[in-house]
Amino acid sequence: MLDFWPKAPPPRLAAVSYLNTLPLVWGFAAGPQRDSVQLDFALPFECARRVASGQAKAGLMPVIEASRLGLPMIGDAGIACRGPVRSILLVSKVEPAQIKHLALDRASRTSVMLARILLAERYGATPELVTMSPELGPMLRQADAALIIGDPALRLDPATLPYHVLDLGLEWWEMTGLPMVFAMWAGEVALPATLFRQSLEFGRANMAQYLREEAAKREIPEALAWTYLQHHIVYDIGAPERAGLAEYLRLATALDRADEAVAESETQETIKK
Repeated sequence: MLDFWPKAPPPRLAAVSYLNTLPLVWGFAAGPQRDSVQLDFALPFECARRVASGQAKAGLMPVIEASRLGLPMIGDAGIACRGPVRSILLVSKVEPAQIKHLALDRASRTSVMLARILLAERYGATPELVTMSPELGPMLRQADAALIIGDPALRLDPATLPYHVLDLGLEWWEMTGLPMVFAMWAGEVALPATLFRQSLEFGRANMAQYLREEAAKREIPEALAWTYLQHHIVYDIGAPERAGLAEYLRLATALDRADEAVAESETQETIKK
């Protein structure tokens, strides 16, 4: 008997649109794994929103958002670093301990939380936060410092900036001695974890096929793009990365609870008035 029922469409995945994502998703986009999923690209916080709303079954999302949403992380492939990351930069007009106002690119909440943790733990700074578009000039006109992440950070040359520049991957490494994990696949999806690994392996093996075009399209120097993907970004999430992730989530949870306590106190004060 012939089966005339239409096949269910493959699950939809949301993936970060930055350069560092490409090795992870290239198998899904152009390789043997492409018929297994429907792939959409968005900024990191938007990936989390799409998974939370059910628009996507899983996403490559900021680890802080996966944790807050209670989503299981999938497999052993993600975006991490063991030292300088190059694409998460805090640029400041003043010494880090003197930062009172920090302008944020809201694209990745993992990086925002990392900046808050490092400023508090290493420099004793708890600045007020202002969300803006990732344009360094306007950000520094409005605040003492700016957090620039992803492709916009790669378009900056830290050596030429007349400011204090902190690479937050290096700052985390120096503070903890652990890798920093920024994003992982997370969600409830009926796909084997090995499929995500296969997409990464295809992307790493075929990097030469897409990197030149992608770097030019993003206005990132090709030599920097190669160095960044091959030496700064760690895609294999092993035991050291999971230890770093656990420490990051511990500190982030403590900061979230402190924020909640302050908000509750302010609410009670408002009620009394």
